[in-house]
Amino acid sequence: MAYTETTTTSWFSRLGSSFSGMGIGLVLLIAGTVLLWWNEGDFVATRDALNEAQSVTQKVSDISRVDPALNGKLIHASGFADTQDVLQDPVFGIGERAIALQRNVEYYQWVEESRQEKRQKLGGGEETVTTYTYSKQWVGSPVDSSSFKEPGGAERYANSVHMSLEDNTLRAANVSFGAYRLPDFLVSSMSRYEPVRIELAPDVRENLKKQLQVGRRQQPSRVLGGFAATSGGGYMSGLQPIDVVSDGSTIYIGPSPASPAVGDMRVTFRKVMPADISILAKVNGSTFEPYYASNGERVSALTMGRVSVENMYGSKHSSNATMTWIFRAGGALLVIIGLKMLVAPLAVLASVIPLLGSIVGAGAGLVCTLLGAAWSLIIISIAWLRFRPAIGGAMLGVALVLIILLYLKGRGSKAAEQSPVAS
Repeated sequence: MAYTETTTTSWFSRLGSSFSGMGIGLVLLIAGTVLLWWNEGDFVATRDALNEAQSVTQKVSDISRVDPALNGKLIHASGFADTQDVLQDPVFGIGERAIALQRNVEYYQWVEESRQEKRQKLGGGEETVTTYTYSKQWVGSPVDSSSFKEPGGAERYANSVHMSLEDNTLRAANVSFGAYRLPDFLVSSMSRYEPVRIELAPDVRENLKKQLQVGRRQQPSRVLGGFAATSGGGYMSGLQPIDVVSDGSTIYIGPSPASPAVGDMRVTFRKVMPADISILAKVNGSTFEPYYASNGERVSALTMGRVSVENMYGSKHSSNATMTWIFRAGGALLVIIGLKMLVAPLAVLASVIPLLGSIVGAGAGLVCTLLGAAWSLIIISIAWLRFRPAIGGAMLGVALVLIILLYLKGRGSKAAEQSPVAS
């Protein structure tokens, strides 16, 4: 099931677009530079805050009573997080005594995927061949089939849903930690989910089926490929009777779980049960709040299981380093993309002859990559000179090597052009 669409862009249109894109390229270059500078400062600020917090953290081994002497102190403690709250899903009536109850909804839908192939034409034009393919998949939200590209695809691959339902997470309001109460910001960090065995009450099942029948009568529909599709929201249904079936850890909404059809839904539940945890937090009476270091950075953590204070801070430092490298890569990528957009008109000008355009484009891409990497290292190095001079100096040395390589490459290319050709 594929549909191919071919579009042609003239050389003048491509040239105009490339010049228009220079403004975006400049914005990306500036944004990448700012991100790189901010990221280095944030890394140092977070590291300093963690070091400060660790130096004042008080280890608490007994949380069976509220200790007034700990009020206002940053503590590390391990213990059992418990609750008596029963969380109940408002739609399916699934109830569990748990820290958290999560509902996940999937829809069986037609999905459009595309793949593009660009071809340069003599004279600078560009031909784009886009291939659209269609397949049925389980997805996390309904897919609007009215935007499908294939002519008649909105009807041929019409999507519908039996009912509108969203993912949902319920959390216990009362979670104890020894004699203390865990605040929401710590409760939300408990993430050791496990499947919920579903036992759908007969009255709930019948009520859901009645709602589906009401939705069927209220929604005007037209039959498309054996199923009903409407342009409205709310409930939709097909020609076959829609059932609500619970099987182990899944609720299936549709005619037959063995043969999924467009519009069918499956709902699963997961829960977080009372468990041992370890926390880093500031004591506030009988509960906790985040600790703020002298530089204003926030420090708090919750880890599943009984984990030492050293390992918790080690994990925080590791996470800080990982996020810093992710942002470094993101900032450098923005810089490189911005530079490529700034020089894009050169490749378009040369693409009057496709081979020449490809050569110029590849060369400009390589130069922009090296220049972008050098520029990123310079910004990071200057930032480190501001925060940590020794490391910043070493990084400036690496950036200087890249700039020298660019210079030598330019000299080599110029020498090759000026050398006489043997007759």
